[in-house]
Amino acid sequence: MKIGIFIGSMGASSGLEGQVQQAVDAENDGFDSFWSAQVAGVDALTLFALAGQRTERIRMGTAVVPTFPRHPVMLAQQALTANAATGGRIDLGIGLSHRPTVEERWGLLFERPAQHMSEYLSVLRSLVDDGGARFEGEVFRVNADIDVPSAESFPILVAALAPRMLRIAGRQAEGTVTWMVGPRTLRTHVVPRISAAASDAGRPAPRVCVGLPIAVTDDPVGARLRAAEHFGRYGLLPSYRRMLDIEGVESPADIAVVGSEDEVTEQLNVVAEAGATELLASIFPHGDDEEASVARTHALVKSLIGKL
Repeated sequence: MKIGIFIGSMGASSGLEGQVQQAVDAENDGFDSFWSAQVAGVDALTLFALAGQRTERIRMGTAVVPTFPRHPVMLAQQALTANAATGGRIDLGIGLSHRPTVEERWGLLFERPAQHMSEYLSVLRSLVDDGGARFEGEVFRVNADIDVPSAESFPILVAALAPRMLRIAGRQAEGTVTWMVGPRTLRTHVVPRISAAASDAGRPAPRVCVGLPIAVTDDPVGARLRAAEHFGRYGLLPSYRRMLDIEGVESPADIAVVGSEDEVTEQLNVVAEAGATELLASIFPHGDDEEASVARTHALVKSLIGKL
């Protein structure tokens, strides 16, 4: 299992230059990848284009760019530009987001989400691979060409949890990006469904990129309380709630990877054995000395590169 750093919603408040430096530091530390959410702060693909000028090896992925507010033609242009700026190191994770965000924050209609995603992928894939799309669907009707100098195709990953979304990801994308999904759910629900869909479509085995909050600590009970405080809102969203129910847990805090160095290592081994191909480590602090807490977790995750 490859290991990447995911700045997520915690640790993403350092400003644009600070986040560029995080990517540089992640490369220097030997991590395989650097991931950023696309929420209400820094634009992830712009961040990667800048970080690409100061890095040489590390891959950079979005986890994830919401599709509803970005037309696939616009996203293809932006992602191809960022990929050119990084020398071909972009992994584009896309997702539907959630009904409250789409309808209440953006004022859009969250209609026919699976159909939306399937057609979005068809258009996006054609633009990225061939430079043009001629598509007549029920949601999208696109007749467009783009020409980004020095652009190359890149992997597309889909945030997929429901069975139909996992089939779409397996058939039409290179894999999936998950968040707040535990090892039991990966083993029994996510990996079998997306792998079967990819196999049926004659595609390679899919990537399964798993984002999880992690804290190395001598106070696991307190760390889970901190996780419940910060991540509890995810349990209120229907798609995450269904994954928590499959896992057999009550709260997103129960998904967090917490404990001593040995305990966290064992938990991450279980994640790898469940079928995760890549870990997106979202380090969160716990305790009075948050800087020391983050440093301890970072050191452990770094030490596991190439070993899981």
